[in-house]
Amino acid sequence: MPVAPSCCSGRRAARRQTGRGAGAHFGTVAGQDKAATPPVPPLVTPPAAPPATTPSAPGPGETDETTTLPPPSSSAQQLYSSAQADLLQIRMLLRNGRTQSTVGSGFLVGTSNLVITNYHVVSQMALDPGVYVGEYVDTDGRHGPVELMAVDVLHDLAVLRVNRNGSGFFIVPDKPVKLTQGQDLYSLGNPLDLGFAISEGAYNGVVSRSFYDQLIFSGPINSGMSGGPSVTAGGTVAGINVSKRRDGEAVSFLVPVKYAQELLRRVVGGGPPPKDFNPLIAQQLLAHQRAMVGRLLDTPLSIKNMGPYRVPVRESGQVRCWGRSNVKAEASYSSDTMSCAMESAIYVSDTQQTGHVSMTHQYLRSATLHPLRFAALASSEFGLDRLGSTRDTRLTGPLCRERFVRTNTLPLRAVTCVRAYRKFPACTTSRC
Repeated sequence: MPVAPSCCSGRRAARRQTGRGAGAHFGTVAGQDKAATPPVPPLVTPPAAPPATTPSAPGPGETDETTTLPPPSSSAQQLYSSAQADLLQIRMLLRNGRTQSTVGSGFLVGTSNLVITNYHVVSQMALDPGVYVGEYVDTDGRHGPVELMAVDVLHDLAVLRVNRNGSGFFIVPDKPVKLTQGQDLYSLGNPLDLGFAISEGAYNGVVSRSFYDQLIFSGPINSGMSGGPSVTAGGTVAGINVSKRRDGEAVSFLVPVKYAQELLRRVVGGGPPPKDFNPLIAQQLLAHQRAMVGRLLDTPLSIKNMGPYRVPVRESGQVRCWGRSNVKAEASYSSDTMSCAMESAIYVSDTQQTGHVSMTHQYLRSATLHPLRFAALASSEFGLDRLGSTRDTRLTGPLCRERFVRTNTLPLRAVTCVRAYRKFPACTTSRC
């Protein structure tokens, strides 16, 4: 059976097709990868999409000159002076030639030799250890190898081990950090691979439409700062830099430190790191899919009117619905569309991310088209030719199931198709 964390897509069903009007309705459990376009994209762009995959979330190594860091205040200068010894740049290098591939940031935890960074900073090493290796560079220019100890793909975190110890400045507290909206925060890292820097901003709450908690940091975070710490004025680690909105003004996001606490506990209490992280990543993505689908199914459907029909929608804290229409006076037919999509996806690599669940309804009608032309129009609208390139060797071919469903108002043909990333081990239906 297809791999759950990869790519699933669905198709729609059509009712009786006549030239006088027809309705259509479909639901999808849609996955998405960068190369394969989902059959019907949601009408909304996720606001905090995974890093390095969309413009709203720059990843390591990307050039982003839209927001420069302002000169630090005297308090920021003092904080940076105390913290700089434990601040690191994390680089991914090609094993063959040691050419730099991506760069990010990280920090030494306490007096240990463990480093916290983002998963997306080290994803190449986790997914393809035969091709990529990692190294750190500190603020004095000293460098050394890094060993990947653990990853938390769902919260975009990783723990590394290096050949030096921290000074004790960055303390990851055992208990969650209580923050007050508007409280000063300082983010550190190596922006744009230009040198280590500190960025001043404020904590502004938790992202409301996110499957996993993310903190809003009202301050600039540039590419290359991913994985760096964000601390309070007292030096307590509050979060880890992860992304920012390119369409916003200094709207950035942090991973809450509580997830770093959990990952560190796993490293300290666990055995040696796995030699192959791919099965572990697959397990985490499957767990995410089960939780995501479970939460959706627990949310009751609501009913909305669409022309003469009533259609079910699933709108919740994680799912938002949008509508659009092509109604024009000169058009030979009209099409109203309502799309509900989950506004989150999990970053896997620069070319892969998990899909989001979406449900789309489309209502077609025409008073002038001949029934045969209308049937051709409906068939083209409901075709299965937009599932992405079948030449993409990373994905399996579509596996589709078709059913005819009769509702109180109209008969439907429902088709659901699933595609999978070949990178991760297959799973059975019961496990998925």
